[in-house]
Amino acid sequence: MVGSEGAPPAMLALEGLGLEYGGPEGRVPAFDAIDAEIPEGSITAIVGPSGCGKTSILRVAAGLRSPTRGRLRFDVPGGAPPRRAVILQDYGLLPWKTVSTNVELPLLISGIRARERRAAAGVLIEELGLADFARFFPSRLSGGMRQRVALARALVQDPRLLLMDEPFSSLDALSREAMQETLLELQGRRGMTVLLVTHSIEEAAYLSQRVYVMRGRNPGRIVARIDAPEARERGPSFRAEAGYFGYMNEIRRALEGPRASEVAKAAR
Repeated sequence: MVGSEGAPPAMLALEGLGLEYGGPEGRVPAFDAIDAEIPEGSITAIVGPSGCGKTSILRVAAGLRSPTRGRLRFDVPGGAPPRRAVILQDYGLLPWKTVSTNVELPLLISGIRARERRAAAGVLIEELGLADFARFFPSRLSGGMRQRVALARALVQDPRLLLMDEPFSSLDALSREAMQETLLELQGRRGMTVLLVTHSIEEAAYLSQRVYVMRGRNPGRIVARIDAPEARERGPSFRAEAGYFGYMNEIRRALEGPRASEVAKAAR
């Protein structure tokens, strides 16, 4: 694992985390022995193949499930969890609500008055370029626009920790890149901490300052931590830099594992 000298303090630490699911055939481990630190004000990615437990880790970090073993530790005053918001892979928009009322939903649940809800939602709808579509229903929106609505709904809660589960996986390549830029801009302006689950090596290398690589299943485990190049420039130009390709290749090698490396050596 790459060292973390000079890294900001961890907002969230996963310490010896494990999770098992119960069923008629007994208990099945989703992941085990997970140790990870999510630095304050950064984007951290968890990368791994389907079934390795990435989404289950995110659900535990969001407080949607309790771990079987280990604990979450938040480095905030009193140790209480910070405000958290989750963006799911399928957006999770309510089809019978408009853009505006979808964005307002977390505030409605929290008991915020209608005038305040509309004002807060309106700011984000404008910021994310959705003002002309505020009265539209999700069925009339493109995939990229639905993702913007989901992002606005998460941010209306003013979270300190944003948890994202494969948020751009269903978008076409151009929409995906546009949403990646939007996320970088918003994270930079707001200074929030982001934990991103993805199976895309390119996305993890482009967005994150730190990547945890998982392999295996039942249970999945973290096999490497890789920190981004220190001189990294955020923005589209990074895609053409040697540091980006080096970072991506480190992640790829960790995903492939020692067996794949030995096969490659034998072929030379």
